[in-house]
Amino acid sequence: MTHDLPITAAAFDALPADEAAALLRACCAAPGWVQRVTEGRPYLTRDAVLEASDAGFDQLDASDVADALADHPRIGGQVDDSSDSASFSRAEQASMDDADEQVRRDLLAGNADYEARFDRVFLIRAAGRQPQEILTELLRRMGNDEHAEVTEVAEQLRQITHLRLEAMLR
Repeated sequence: MTHDLPITAAAFDALPADEAAALLRACCAAPGWVQRVTEGRPYLTRDAVLEASDAGFDQLDASDVADALADHPRIGGQVDDSSDSASFSRAEQASMDDADEQVRRDLLAGNADYEARFDRVFLIRAAGRQPQEILTELLRRMGNDEHAEVTEVAEQLRQITHLRLEAMLR
């Protein structure tokens, strides 16, 4: 299935459910979120899709978050596959191409420390952020307790998904 993107909300509403779900999975791989947004159609407007997406994050469970995180590469890591999700990730992390070697090393070490502490990949909306800002946020979030970090992960996931949907819809 290939679609010329961006598409209108009307075109998204008219897609068969499996095709709409596939487009949504490229934005966020949380199965519950994909199902809720797919089943909520028709939306009629781009803003309505974005609002439904944001609202869907209030209902994510731990399994949804784990599935979504499994689809995200490490910050500063190599994004090798050709999926729509990987294309989004490469664009979002483009600023990492300009990171100096020390920041790259610090991010690599910080990612390992984060994963050891929280048992999940570090997730941050990288779009619009410079490498040093990403590293600063990683280090700050290492001080979070589990509850605070779960809250931040869900918010970062919401922001990433929102930006991806904005790019997908016109």
